[in-house]
Amino acid sequence: MPDTPLLHTPLHALHLELGARMVPFAGYSMPVQYRAGLMAEHLHVRRAAGLFDVSHMGQLQLQGPDAAAAFESLVPVDAIGLGLDRQRYGLLLAESGGILDDLMFVNRGDHLFVIVNGACKAADTAHLRARIGSRCAVVPLAGHGLLALQGPAAAAALARLLPGVERLVFMTGRAFDWQGAPLYVTRSGYTGEDGFEISVPGPQAEALARALLAQPEVLPIGLGARNSLRLEAGLCLYGNDIDTATTPAEAQLQWAIQKVRRTGGARAGGFPGAGTVLAQLDGTAPLARRRVGLIALERVPVREHTALQPPDGPAAGEAIGEVTSGLLAPSVDRPIAMAYLRTEFAEPGTRVHAIVRGKAVPMEVVPLPFLPPRYHRG
Repeated sequence: MPDTPLLHTPLHALHLELGARMVPFAGYSMPVQYRAGLMAEHLHVRRAAGLFDVSHMGQLQLQGPDAAAAFESLVPVDAIGLGLDRQRYGLLLAESGGILDDLMFVNRGDHLFVIVNGACKAADTAHLRARIGSRCAVVPLAGHGLLALQGPAAAAALARLLPGVERLVFMTGRAFDWQGAPLYVTRSGYTGEDGFEISVPGPQAEALARALLAQPEVLPIGLGARNSLRLEAGLCLYGNDIDTATTPAEAQLQWAIQKVRRTGGARAGGFPGAGTVLAQLDGTAPLARRRVGLIALERVPVREHTALQPPDGPAAGEAIGEVTSGLLAPSVDRPIAMAYLRTEFAEPGTRVHAIVRGKAVPMEVVPLPFLPPRYHRG
């Protein structure tokens, strides 16, 4: 049976023109890096501004007066109380309390604007329609582009095209018009840097990307640097660091669940897996493992699926966890990783061994993120 052809984003021709190395990702042909290379792209985002094509991600509208309440039946976050043009991180949960997907959503007044992961968007859309489709319309924005402009110079570069965008603060959004194209811009992203995500109709996406790349601060950035940037920022990649086998508390994402949805809150529970999730949050159900940050004490990169063991003691030689993401971090200039460790080994300062090709590489548990975020909060 032939392989399913890869899909193209609205920027596919531009990627090829810019000399990108293309790879399959979430069913799309996507740029992993451009001519400058991963290291240079990563460092450029940290010091200036980089443009990412994230059009493979799913963009949806939940339309209707009951949309926020309906959405709350599937996610453990406060959608009803979200202010106009405010954005929030959310988790779509399974009945087990595991994570079906992580997402961002914005209150746009007459609808919720939701952005989901590319590899999950078909399943997410079907799930939303099956569970809440009778309460609100679930409308995919098929063919829309999504651009992320990230880095300390992002605001200056984007403001030349969209005057007033610099007045946004972290996790807020606003509609703009650019050369007749209706845009929706949020001040957010997944690098730990200040930056913006721009939803744009597909036919105008390439022209907008070219206009942004014409700014002196901006270079195109591929998936490779996107991964290293988000890992330094301690941010989860769905399918690596979170999935249906991980709960919000295990993943240390309890900050994403507002008080109003927790035990004792005005709208506590009412979402899939609430019994498990809330018990882990309030401590009535102990956690067996936790997501942690690790820094290698030798200059040996430690990749995903690497087994972790205690260096000594009664559990020496036992598997006590596994790395979920890891690499030699360009900005930190050390091998870093995220992993799940048994709770008794998850405190900062604890030493563990990563078993890399049969060799024990010493690592130390450290707080996340590896670099402090530089979001613009006003």
